[in-house]
Amino acid sequence: MTETDIPWALLAPFIVLYFILAVSALVNCIKQEKTNGPKWMWILIIFGISFVGPVSYFIIGKKTYERRRV
Repeated sequence: MTETDIPWALLAPFIVLYFILAVSALVNCIKQEKTNGPKWMWILIIFGISFVGPVSYFIIGKKTYERRRV
């Protein structure tokens, strides 16, 4: 193995995990009625910042609703 060889067997699970996380964040962002900030911004963050983008959307961007008691 030379220095330029990429260990795809080790990287493949992380690549698959990233795509699953990014697609689920994108679908959730599109389906959400409201988000913390504009949707276009969150879509750019999801795909622009590798693993941090989708995770930050689920932590910061997804707007949660509280149920009101009657």
